[in-house]
Amino acid sequence: MAAGRPELLSGLPPIIDAGVRTLILGSFPSPASLAAAHYYAHRQNQFWRLLEALFDEPLCVLDYAGKQQCLLRHRIGLWDVYRECRRRGALDAAIESAVANDFSRLPEVAPQLRCVCFNGQTAGRFAAWFRQQGYATQVLPSTSPAHTLAFADKLAAWRAAFADPRAAA
Repeated sequence: MAAGRPELLSGLPPIIDAGVRTLILGSFPSPASLAAAHYYAHRQNQFWRLLEALFDEPLCVLDYAGKQQCLLRHRIGLWDVYRECRRRGALDAAIESAVANDFSRLPEVAPQLRCVCFNGQTAGRFAAWFRQQGYATQVLPSTSPAHTLAFADKLAAWRAAFADPRAAA
C-alpha cells in the first residue's frame, strides 16, 4: 500500500454461459468473497438465501460449485460491474479508483441474454448503459447486510423482477 491507500483489488470471474438469459451484476466482491473466491461468501449477505426462496431449492446447503450449477440451470449469470478497485472494508461507499468490467463480449458469450438485474444502487448506476445496448434492466434492493430493508421486502422485489418474462429463467 502506498501512503495509506488501500491496495488494488481484482474481482472474480463471471459465472456465465451461452444459455444465460438474465445476468445479475453486483458492485464488487466483499473481502470475504475475495478470500473465498466465491460470490456472496459473507455469511450475512442474503443473496443465496433470496435465490433459494425464488427457486424453492435448498441453495444454501450446496457447495459453491453446486450454487454455480444451479444458477446456470436457471439460465442466470453472475458478475460484478467493477473488475478492480481500491477499497478499505466492504462498503460500496468506500470503493475508489474503480475500473469497470469489459461487457463488450456479452452478446458473443451470452447470446440469449435479455435482462440485466443489478444487486443494489451502486451496480445500478450501470443500468442506463445496458438499456442502451438493448437489454431490459432491473435495479434491485441490495442483498448486503448493510442494506437494512427487511428480508421479506427484498424478496418481494426480487420475486417481482424475476416474474418479468424478460428475466424469467
